[in-house]
Amino acid sequence: MKRRKFLEISTKGAVALGVAPVFLTKSNWKGANDKVNIGVIGIRGQGLGHIEEYQKLNNVEVIALCDVDENLFADRLKSHFTDKGLRKPKLYTDLRKMFENKDIDAVSIVTPNHWHALASIWAIQAGKHVSVEKPCCHTFYEGQKLAEAAKKYKKVVQDGAEQRSNPCAQSAVKFMSDGKLGEVYLAKGICYKWRDTIGRFPDGMMEPYTQEYMNKVNYDLWLGPAPERPFNRNRFHYNWHWHWDYGNGDMGNQGVHEMDIARWGLGVKLPKRITAIGGHFMFDDAQETPNTLMSVFEFSNPDGNGDKKKILEFETRHWMTNPEGDHLGVNDSKTNNYMTSTANVIGNIFYGSRGYMQKDVTHWQTFMGKERTPGESGSGLGNHLQNFIDAIRANDPGLLTAPIDEGFYSCALIHLANISYRLGRSFDFDPQTMQAVNDPEANRMLTKDYRKPFVLPDKV
Repeated sequence: MKRRKFLEISTKGAVALGVAPVFLTKSNWKGANDKVNIGVIGIRGQGLGHIEEYQKLNNVEVIALCDVDENLFADRLKSHFTDKGLRKPKLYTDLRKMFENKDIDAVSIVTPNHWHALASIWAIQAGKHVSVEKPCCHTFYEGQKLAEAAKKYKKVVQDGAEQRSNPCAQSAVKFMSDGKLGEVYLAKGICYKWRDTIGRFPDGMMEPYTQEYMNKVNYDLWLGPAPERPFNRNRFHYNWHWHWDYGNGDMGNQGVHEMDIARWGLGVKLPKRITAIGGHFMFDDAQETPNTLMSVFEFSNPDGNGDKKKILEFETRHWMTNPEGDHLGVNDSKTNNYMTSTANVIGNIFYGSRGYMQKDVTHWQTFMGKERTPGESGSGLGNHLQNFIDAIRANDPGLLTAPIDEGFYSCALIHLANISYRLGRSFDFDPQTMQAVNDPEANRMLTKDYRKPFVLPDKV
């Protein structure tokens, strides 16, 4: 972000219908003092977090829920609404029907990854503001079209990079952008998260997803734009993360947060060269994505000294691992929280000419000079969805701490690394044309095929 906008933000809060949907583009938003009515799409896991956070905000109401799994509705209504004395929301299994509800001002999209961009674009075209979970897109091209739609329809579209709303991350990036770490030439993203085997299961209904259970699941809508395949419990709730048709591996799951911070702190957008190697080690199971992946991105740096480039490293590990450095250790009381534990180490390291910085979600610490003397530090959590609501009330996407175009740039790195891994080689990339250089094979992997009628529009 430009420095002026960065300071401004910091100061303010440091199915199958058989046809493609057609929506009205006029929003029903009425003014800065009105209640904001929310619809939440996807009510497992993170979706419950969205519901709970919205319910804490002033003059905000969740008036609609949508999920292809109707088995979830009774519990969600009781535990999150009627038991709290709150009005029951309207229920939908088809997000397209939800988008026709003119009373909804904004939606949270908390679906599997392969639905994120398409659902967001349809919501924007229906006149809704959007907060979309990470990663905002399943492919590189989806991210381009989503950013384009947000700009065309002038909607508030928030990426799920929630750390950007934290004073911790904001002050860390400001410290580096002010030059206090010197020339920052290298950033590392760390995602060492314990992941056990997912095993193998035959196609077809089986516990806990029996025929009785699946009678209340619209599996065709769950697949959406993905290829038609028979039901398998390993390609359904949560474990979809580890299959290319729906997920992007752990770099596109937990790792996307640290990728975003690494790119933001390094002050870069798109790389000129990408290399990724790794594999699916130890387990003979149904997982398709790598459980260990090392990726390196090279960016141009015309203002730098020496080689005119910057480097971003990113690593995911899935099993037993050592902690990293002085600050991300498991015995540090400042960092032994949020995904950092005896099993998990999540965070970032930045290397500059004057010292280095280590950061997790709630705290950052610098170590300066050859002696690695502890230097300045920072901390603090913000409220990501409050930032979303504030931007809606101001009708100003510029107030977002995590605008969708920034989300696209960070997700682009994930997709480019996965392309390199799947190709089994490095490739060069042109940030201006957003195409691999003289590499038709890599360029084909910037997008994917879509199952009708769930097709990403070329013209948004």
